[in-house]
Amino acid sequence: MSGRQRLSRVAMEWTVALANMKVPEHVRHVVLPGPDDSLADLRFRALMPDDEWMSLPAPIRRRFSKRLADGRTVVYAGEILETRMSHAGRLLAQVARLIGAPLPTSTDAHVPMVVTVTEDMATGGQIWTRLCTRRDGFPQIINSSKRFAGPTGIEEYLGHGISMALTIHAVDGALVFRSAGYFFHLFGRRLRLPGFLSPGAMTVAHRELGEGRFEFTLDIVHPRFGVLIRQAAAFRETTA
Repeated sequence: MSGRQRLSRVAMEWTVALANMKVPEHVRHVVLPGPDDSLADLRFRALMPDDEWMSLPAPIRRRFSKRLADGRTVVYAGEILETRMSHAGRLLAQVARLIGAPLPTSTDAHVPMVVTVTEDMATGGQIWTRLCTRRDGFPQIINSSKRFAGPTGIEEYLGHGISMALTIHAVDGALVFRSAGYFFHLFGRRLRLPGFLSPGAMTVAHRELGEGRFEFTLDIVHPRFGVLIRQAAAFRETTA
């Protein structure tokens, strides 16, 4: 079997898997990786139009096409460049401790940060673990799971029954995740959180810096209170 035939088989397998996961029909189409992409996990790619995906730098496409099955782990090491919070943002971060502290609680800058990505064996998604060093006290550990499910085909599960639907975009060479509603899972049902309980629009951008480094930014903007939280960090892949 040729390499192209193997890729075709993998693409077909992922297309069937996406259909079984109830990913919306308009994003199920899977296109084979180009010559600069290795045999890969095609699920992120399947959620984007071909032209947007191909507009991304090759390192970003490779990074979001890694197959993490069989216990494989990817580790990114770097530093927090800045964390800014408004008064309302600080309050939100503290309230979020009730569901596992998924938001940064410290504004320390130029301190180490480590991110690991592993397979979520329960759902087939990816578990992202962020270790944020603080100058005073133990590091903060933030866990979330990217699951290929929900109304948009992908969601971020934060724990305690709370999830956030996401959409994926390519914007000026960056891979951008945007929130598309917050949900509470109860007795097998998905209930949308009312607007007054929403923390606002969340945007996460992944931008290539060159020489194997990339930047991660998190922004939460509330329609009434403005920018609540902004965090930026730079990383380099260390092991896979």
